[in-house]
Amino acid sequence: MTTFDDRENAFENKFARDEELQFKVTARRNKLLGHWAAEKMGLTEEETEAYGKSVVQADFEESGEDDVLRKVLGDLTTAGVEADEAAVRTAMDDIMVEARRQFIEEAEE
Repeated sequence: MTTFDDRENAFENKFARDEELQFKVTARRNKLLGHWAAEKMGLTEEETEAYGKSVVQADFEESGEDDVLRKVLGDLTTAGVEADEAAVRTAMDDIMVEARRQFIEEAEE
């Protein structure tokens, strides 16, 4: 192999690792967002875990995060919790920071 091929493979491997990490962080964010919403809806511990998983699954409906936003906002509204799109987006942003922090801490262990 040439040096160029080695560099190309290295870049491709880094890209794949970065994409996998981003996927895992986003899935963790969605689960934590589900826990946040479940707390606002007053769900039990078992219901909270199940709801967190359902929010993660909602992200597979379409690309982007609008599917997650619609699910959480719709469920909060249905449960009678006062929430708007801005509040859920703010929570998503804040929780993404927490999800990244958790991954960094796990990598350091």
